[in-house]
Amino acid sequence: MVRPRFEELDWSETPMGVISLRRRVEPTLKIDVYEVKLGDEFLMSSLFTAGEVALARLGLARAAGADLDVVVGGLGLGYTAQAALGDPRVQSLVVVEALGEVIGWHERELLPDTAELASDPRVRLQQGDFFAMTASDTGFDPQAPGRRFDVVLLDIDHTPRHHLHASHGGFYTPAGLETLRRHLHPGGVFALWSDDPPDADFEAVLAGVFDRSEASVVRFPNPLTGGHSTNTIYVAS
Repeated sequence: MVRPRFEELDWSETPMGVISLRRRVEPTLKIDVYEVKLGDEFLMSSLFTAGEVALARLGLARAAGADLDVVVGGLGLGYTAQAALGDPRVQSLVVVEALGEVIGWHERELLPDTAELASDPRVRLQQGDFFAMTASDTGFDPQAPGRRFDVVLLDIDHTPRHHLHASHGGFYTPAGLETLRRHLHPGGVFALWSDDPPDADFEAVLAGVFDRSEASVVRFPNPLTGGHSTNTIYVAS
């Protein structure tokens, strides 16, 4: 049976708008590409995953010790969580995702590149609002209120300035990041993905809250333009 060039694999009304998962054949590369849209806005694509993978690798590279407990904020297509599991020190991974529909994609194994994510015994896919959980005393694990983690990897908003929802804005302030620190072990690591070049103002905020912080530019080929694109990964500890 010949697969169609385009399929809408899932479509749902959510409090944030209509979210959809689709598969299409990219004609220039002749490969399947999986894309997520929220309303009319493209959120992510399996064609561009270097930044998501780098978020996990750069964040975990800063972490000391073994038997790491990790949080990923934002499940998406699963590439950050999958890359984190590639580090043998990771003993547990809580992935916080606001939309149950996105968790359902992984439980139904609709995404072949990350199909084994939901069944990994180290992983728990936790539905919840990452930013509300950050601000709470309970934290990221409702089964263990107040639990602390070694690493928090965040990929939800487009940038520290461009947010999916206005309520997220307070997180990127000194007070918001101080609240996040409560959920980290001493020496713990926070890493953040951004679609923009390094933001000097946000770097200053990080430097005021954490002992050590830096921004790394991740450069990767863009097969659609024939050139390159970049993301930024902030890492603070």
